[in-house]
Amino acid sequence: MLNIYTTTSDRLVGIEYRSGDSIEPGAWFNLIRPSASELRVVSEVTGAPLDILRAALDQEESSRIEVDDDIMLILTNIPKSDDSLMFGYDTIPLGIIISEKYFITVCLEENEVLEDFDSGHYHFFDTAKRTRFLFQILYRTAVLYLKDLRLMNRKTDEIEQALRLSMKNKELFLLLDLQKALTYFTVSLRTNRSVIERLMRLFGNKNVHHLVKLREDDEELLEDVRIEYDQAIEMVQVHSDVLSSTMDAFASVISNNLNIVMKFLASVTIVMAIPTMIASFFGMNVPVPWQDNFAGFHYAMSVAAILTTIVVYLLWKKRMF
Repeated sequence: MLNIYTTTSDRLVGIEYRSGDSIEPGAWFNLIRPSASELRVVSEVTGAPLDILRAALDQEESSRIEVDDDIMLILTNIPKSDDSLMFGYDTIPLGIIISEKYFITVCLEENEVLEDFDSGHYHFFDTAKRTRFLFQILYRTAVLYLKDLRLMNRKTDEIEQALRLSMKNKELFLLLDLQKALTYFTVSLRTNRSVIERLMRLFGNKNVHHLVKLREDDEELLEDVRIEYDQAIEMVQVHSDVLSSTMDAFASVISNNLNIVMKFLASVTIVMAIPTMIASFFGMNVPVPWQDNFAGFHYAMSVAAILTTIVVYLLWKKRMF
């Protein structure tokens, strides 16, 4: 899907493109799950190479920056909801391409990062101000990471409370899936943070000024982006440590519960063995005490009951019950 936008008087306007049309400089080309023909159209209009446009279409691509002649590629990982996962969080690459005239975004799926921009709900952005637009996308990405991390933290507390009441496999699988999502977030945030550091060095280089213009407000926004990513990295590290500790704690609890059950079953087996053993003795085809006594059966049962009571008392004193 290809959408082309431009901003006029702080209002986002869609552009309908027909073959052979010229697009005014400052337009934003937004590609979501693009077809081969859409990629070719964008490449012809903007001059962006096809291999640069296809970079974000690889699910396994990591965050990086490439500057090639008059094209700058910023590849970053963004959070997304994934219904195929039990917990529902994953990351996907987002490609941001800046040329001398145009701003291009490429992604495999519709996402929350660009949702507010292409719907016109995000105020104070201009497609022609490519540097600020880039920083606003990066800032929006960091904010969404923080939002998802807060939701993860809340969900972890809910799962922990459920596990306190009953040890079920469902809750343990949820924690494992959550730990997997946090691992993805950790890797993505660290690589994104390296991209931010590269941008801060790159925008101090006069060789890229023909592609982007860095204003004073943009410098402050880039610093805000760095701060948000630092906070997100710290938060995901704390959540990962807490989750690891929680998993270890519940593993110990489960092991301890198993030991308690096994200890109880062993005690019950010992207690049940005493009357069984006495009944076996008196059931042998050999002379036994009280075999000619009318009350012999009651005597044997009394002995079994007394011995069983003594064993139960001793086991209880040993805290085996």
